[in-house]
Amino acid sequence: MNQSTRPWPAPYAGAPIRSTIRLPGSKSITNRALVLATLASGPSVVRRPLRARDTRLMAAALRALGTEIAEDDTGGEWRIRPGRTGADADIDCGLAGTVMRFVPPVAALADATVRFDGDPRARERPMGELLAALRALGVRVDGGDASLPFAVRGRGSVRGGAVTIDASASSQFVSGLLLAGARYDEGLDLRHDGRPLPSQPHVDMTAGMLRERGVAVDGAEPDRWVVRPGPIAAMDVDVEPDLSQAAPFVAAALATGGRVVVRDWPAKTDQAGDRLRDLLGLMGAQVTRIGDDLAVESTGAAPAGLDVDLHDVGELTPVLAALCALAGSPSRLRGIAHLRGHETDRLAAIAHEINTLGGDVEETADGLVITPRRLRGGVFRTYADHRMAHAAAVLGLAVEGTEVDDVATTAKTFPEFAEVWESLVR
Repeated sequence: MNQSTRPWPAPYAGAPIRSTIRLPGSKSITNRALVLATLASGPSVVRRPLRARDTRLMAAALRALGTEIAEDDTGGEWRIRPGRTGADADIDCGLAGTVMRFVPPVAALADATVRFDGDPRARERPMGELLAALRALGVRVDGGDASLPFAVRGRGSVRGGAVTIDASASSQFVSGLLLAGARYDEGLDLRHDGRPLPSQPHVDMTAGMLRERGVAVDGAEPDRWVVRPGPIAAMDVDVEPDLSQAAPFVAAALATGGRVVVRDWPAKTDQAGDRLRDLLGLMGAQVTRIGDDLAVESTGAAPAGLDVDLHDVGELTPVLAALCALAGSPSRLRGIAHLRGHETDRLAAIAHEINTLGGDVEETADGLVITPRRLRGGVFRTYADHRMAHAAAVLGLAVEGTEVDDVATTAKTFPEFAEVWESLVR
């Protein structure tokens, strides 16, 4: 994705924000639903999908494998008809972890050679454990032992069976294998052996969506998932709002002493972003449900610092770190060493950029220590990482003169972010 040549002036609030917002659909649910519809026994409909770079890359990848994905005129749903290609294909993963990790296990079922590559930074993201697992399950993979580019030489079926991986670098290794496991001849008996698995809610989401479609997934034993071979039922799905995308908006309430209401917050969900309710409560927010909506309101005091393990919800770290830099007391964010392998090394990037604005952020082995300081305006770099742009926008609410070097990177998951953010402040 090309960077903007002119930095975006992040809107400065100057007064408490009071606003109501409606979020786009969940990327995590949209991309899992697309993969499962591709592997299903009949046509499916995905309603209110996220339409952003990551999901369009996923749709393009699955079309390359022979799946028909038709968009309606209003943009409100995708209709998916499973198919299988016999022609070789090239897949652009962009910088989307879900594409580079969910699609290769599906491509192994094609009777074709499927080549994978992506953005320059994507070639630095870890892939070795997934590729080793595919090879152990009987799939021929040429090229990259640890990263993009590589080629999956599908033979129309996969033996499957038992395999052990170290998924401590990314829970997407587990989800990618689970999504396709039921279509393997012997199913899948997958074990994780390594440091604690990050982002457990995303694995729970994967297992839950499989069970909804009639797949037998036994996850009773810690760090082990047994998927029985069999069909994946077709299913129409309504995509929930993306609660991780809620992070900068609800943080805006605390950053400005205001109130933000998020429409249609699910009462029950596996999304990691649901933890925002508890985390912002720890920082002093009043969090209440109003019918189907969620209201986050500041008491007017500066946010309290956090001392918390974010291992399961690491994607919330950039925005929470920005809020901690504006807090009234120090913070320690722990359990997030795996963020060094995301779109960028998020720990190093957060520390450097907040410190560039006059902050005091120290990297630790597995997180950040943040001591609030009076911040000054300046350019905040995003490193082609959408969540870094979200963090910069939150800081800009309270730090006049903050500029974001590439706000367009938010198109990865929220193409209208800048416009929606500006209207929030207005």
